[in-house]
Amino acid sequence: MGEVMLWSALAILIVMLSTWAISVAIRNASIVDIVWGLGFVVVGWVARATADGDDARQWLLTVMVSVWGLRLAGYLAWRNIGHGEDYRYKNMRKHWGAKFPVVSLITVFGLQGTLMWIVSLPVQLGQSDATPNVGAVAIVGALVYLVGLFFEVVGDAQLARFKADPTNAGTVMDRGLWKYTRHPNYFGDACVWWGIAIVAAETGTGAWGLIGAAVMSIFLRRVSGVTLLEKSLKKRRAGYEEYIARTSAFIPRPPRKL
Repeated sequence: MGEVMLWSALAILIVMLSTWAISVAIRNASIVDIVWGLGFVVVGWVARATADGDDARQWLLTVMVSVWGLRLAGYLAWRNIGHGEDYRYKNMRKHWGAKFPVVSLITVFGLQGTLMWIVSLPVQLGQSDATPNVGAVAIVGALVYLVGLFFEVVGDAQLARFKADPTNAGTVMDRGLWKYTRHPNYFGDACVWWGIAIVAAETGTGAWGLIGAAVMSIFLRRVSGVTLLEKSLKKRRAGYEEYIARTSAFIPRPPRKL
């Protein structure tokens, strides 16, 4: 188990250092967002190659994390490539000036690499345990994962269609899944990782991987997800305060009547 965790950490280090070096060369730190999903795919396959666990569970976890990571990376590449550096990194670059490459190595790439290792714990630990058979607990985890993937895929598709219509410029997306939660994609992300963690937890020792799902949920809800994004949306979207008043921030529910 320790060997798998060490190999995973090494793989993440290589991925993040390489991405940082490229970002410095092209002066665009936004590529880290695309590599975020791909990094988890790398961890999944490194764990699959180095762990000595139950074959069926290893393949299940590897496929789950690969589908999620490749979809996310592909979507962000389609959305971001050709649009320049994200405003968050532009602001950092302006603030730090010539120091930005070193600062970004620590505060962007180093931090995301550390989070990647922690969040991917269920993938690492679940593949390291040789407890046989994929049972009822894993099935529950797979169902939770599928719910999350549905919210991510459908939510992103609905938002893309909304943004593609020029008549919607500057307005609030409050249709489809976005009627029931302000962030169906973030809710979906959380469900995906709770599903993966539940699958891993069936092994016993893999239950420590629930830490990864909890950390992902906290960051999505309280740190870099909902909280950070909505600071900007309140300024850029007319009617967003009213949308907040009637719509759940995270867990889907019918909208409030104002």
